[in-house]
Amino acid sequence: MNTPPYARELGLCLCHTCGYACSLDAHKCPRCESVVHARKTNSLARTWALLLAGLIFYIPANLLPVMFTNMLGSGSENTIMSGVIEFWKGGSWDIALLIFIASIAVPCVKFAVLGTLLITCQRRSRWAMRERAKLYRFVELIGYWSMLDVLVVALVAALVQFRTLSSIEPRIGILFFGLVVVLTMLAAMSFDPRLIWDAEVNDVR
Repeated sequence: MNTPPYARELGLCLCHTCGYACSLDAHKCPRCESVVHARKTNSLARTWALLLAGLIFYIPANLLPVMFTNMLGSGSENTIMSGVIEFWKGGSWDIALLIFIASIAVPCVKFAVLGTLLITCQRRSRWAMRERAKLYRFVELIGYWSMLDVLVVALVAALVQFRTLSSIEPRIGILFFGLVVVLTMLAAMSFDPRLIWDAEVNDVR
């Protein structure tokens, strides 16, 4: 069975900025003039550092209150999970589900997938390489929706302000959650998916 040649066998590599196929000998992309690298520099180390930093910030993001609500003179501070429960009990199950998916499910999935990719790449595992590549694309896709929870809190705050004797204010927890979102997005961007396929070739560059 004939397999297509690798890009490096043709003397080509993709620009990480615009995706243009550049010569390996080129120092800059002829289209966008970005510096051309055959691989993302220190991909595993940078991804591990960003992922662990995001995991550390994820703890206070869940333990500290993300918003303060004052309904008819009764005020309370809510963490992400208590906010989900409060919205659910209040009949706003759609907002509760949205916040749960964006704030609890999505970050946990990103931590698990990126951690799995990093460990298997370091071990040069040949296990489910095609599926792991699809998982990485999935993480890239959901990364675009990671700020959804912050936007939901801002939207709910704006809507509540219109109600009489009701108010809502953000708290420090939302800052930590924003940092988690940024760090996990940077971790996904730092990971080089070509490392997944290095296990099937002998001369890794």
